[in-house]
Amino acid sequence: MLFFKSLSIEDKEAVDAIAAAENSRSADFVFGNMFLWDGRYHQSICIHDGRLFVQAEGEHLPIFPFPIGSGDLVSAINALREYTAQQGYGLVMRGVELHHKALLEELFPGKFSFIHDRDYDDYIYLAEKLASLSGKKLHGKRNHINRFEATYPTWHFEPLKREHFPLCMALLDEWTEEVSEGEHLVNDEREAIELAFEHYERLGLMGGALFIDERLVAFTVGEQISSDTFNVHFEKAAGDIDGAYPMINREFVRHVLSCLPHIVYINREDDMGLDNIRRSKLSYRPEIILEKYSAYWMD
Repeated sequence: MLFFKSLSIEDKEAVDAIAAAENSRSADFVFGNMFLWDGRYHQSICIHDGRLFVQAEGEHLPIFPFPIGSGDLVSAINALREYTAQQGYGLVMRGVELHHKALLEELFPGKFSFIHDRDYDDYIYLAEKLASLSGKKLHGKRNHINRFEATYPTWHFEPLKREHFPLCMALLDEWTEEVSEGEHLVNDEREAIELAFEHYERLGLMGGALFIDERLVAFTVGEQISSDTFNVHFEKAAGDIDGAYPMINREFVRHVLSCLPHIVYINREDDMGLDNIRRSKLSYRPEIILEKYSAYWMD
């Protein structure tokens, strides 16, 4: 029997242990993302027999991510089926990766149907390429950075510190006035960033700040999510500074590699189905587009 409880910061150690056993490059299963976006998804969790079960608020019915971990998967799926049946609806799982899909098809042949959720695929890049922007395909990014460095010779990068947080929130206010995304998305992201700053050290976050003279023009925040992958949660830049985005991206990845030299990949998360974000993420030439599926149990 599964018993769910509300997600809290006190769950970090237990969730981290399950995530480490899974060692996924997906942004879905790291505690930081779960905790920071809880205001939007209102999650409850259950850790049972070596697997993490998450129940999140959906538009019509609860959402159940794939139960990650090292415990027996057949028992986990059957427990989730029993729980959803008791609640009066069928089992639907989100965030199912390709190797999860293969496992479900092997263990439950013909029992699941799958739909590719393209809007929620993660964009994963080689860290070395983001740090160097080498190669013909990234020459446009190098041109933006060259112009930035020529136009603003007094720029400098700093690891993100608590003293920078008020400047980051002021920049976020400026950015919010310029965006065209839905108001609910902007408000949810602001709440997530505020939580990130409030619990920065306890969540094990790492960030960077880009300055021109004394003016903060960009900031970014992320965390390590697997043995070889670092996840960028947030990245914001001043709209009037051409090249600020590629510059904070490059400098932060260089900083990550200097602190965590074992990192191979940078996960820059999904595009939420927004065309401008999709074009931007594709323009950096991802090494992997991590496909995610919804899995529907067929009675």
